[in-house]
Amino acid sequence: MTRLRRWLLLTGVVAGVAAVTLLFAVGLRSGSSPAASPLQGRGAPDFQLPGLDGGRHSAVRLSSLRGQVVVVNFWASWCTECHTEQTALNQTWQRFRNSGVVLVGVNFQDAAGDARAYAARAGASYPLVVDRDSRTALAYGLRGIPETFVVDRHGALVHRLIGPVTAARLAGLVTPLLGEDAR
Repeated sequence: MTRLRRWLLLTGVVAGVAAVTLLFAVGLRSGSSPAASPLQGRGAPDFQLPGLDGGRHSAVRLSSLRGQVVVVNFWASWCTECHTEQTALNQTWQRFRNSGVVLVGVNFQDAAGDARAYAARAGASYPLVVDRDSRTALAYGLRGIPETFVVDRHGALVHRLIGPVTAARLAGLVTPLLGEDAR
């Protein structure tokens, strides 16, 4: 093997290790992070999605929730970080459900039976819907799951969080929106 080939091979290996290190350092960190969205400050894309179980959690149309703060969380039963944030979502729903906040869980790319079983085990009592054709995820520019969007009382998308959320983080984003006057 010539020196040039060894040098090229070594350079390739170093570049590969650097890329994997960067992926782990940036792409796999835990905790939610705010992310800019071209939709921020604009009307959140409307959707009408069927309920996960067709009974207790019936269909939801976003525009019918105008006047309330809406937290839209995209999740799946196979998503480990979705399991991580589930307690925070349940706590947020219990704390704010009677204060003008609606939490909507949008199941994404999941088997229906697995999603229903997970929701039952997790004790999710907020409205759960299914994005069967991924149109809603595409409209929101979903990058992955979990991903959470906060929509103000006027229907504007005001926050986008990528990664698992905490109850404190959601409370900090939702509480100021409850005190705003009608425009």
